[in-house]
Amino acid sequence: METTWNNKVLSDVLGANEGMALRIKQAVLVVAGIVLLAVAAKIKVPMWPVPITMGTFAVLTVGAAYGARLGLVTILGYMIVGAFGFDVFASSSAEAYGLTYMTGGTGGYLVGYVLATLALGALAQRGWDRSVLWMALAMLIGNVLIYVPGLAWLGQLYGWDKPILEWGLTPFLAGDAIKLALAALILPAAWKLVGRARG
Repeated sequence: METTWNNKVLSDVLGANEGMALRIKQAVLVVAGIVLLAVAAKIKVPMWPVPITMGTFAVLTVGAAYGARLGLVTILGYMIVGAFGFDVFASSSAEAYGLTYMTGGTGGYLVGYVLATLALGALAQRGWDRSVLWMALAMLIGNVLIYVPGLAWLGQLYGWDKPILEWGLTPFLAGDAIKLALAALILPAAWKLVGRARG
């Protein structure tokens, strides 16, 4: 019997797909996703003009691999952990954490994380994660969804007379392009491995 993978994401085709085993798999994936997001947020790769942080890469990749629903649960779980004061965000620390940190300059980007996760999950469910070009476009859309609320919040918080784009956009574009290319290669490659394993 031929198996169809339409409307499925990577997490759907790996492991159990029904009953209690499915619920356990989903719970494990949510916890693993939150840990991945927290760890990735703290990874900084030296780059000019600013270091590349891997948080956005993890957000977009988890969204694509998990799908919209499980991705949303995971990113909201991550936000809740951060709201309780745990040091899980890129620039959070012992001095700046929890809701105070989340409503500061990074607040709009965190809203964008949720929007981007939903978008990447929905696009992956339409098969965009199986092609390098479509995955690159999905990542571009996800980045836009992160930056729009992020920049809007910066402008609201500090005033539109400030150099908002210089603060919150232009220094990060080179690093985002690298992360976009990386994710555009990884997700389709993962699907090819799954296809070979099942072939």
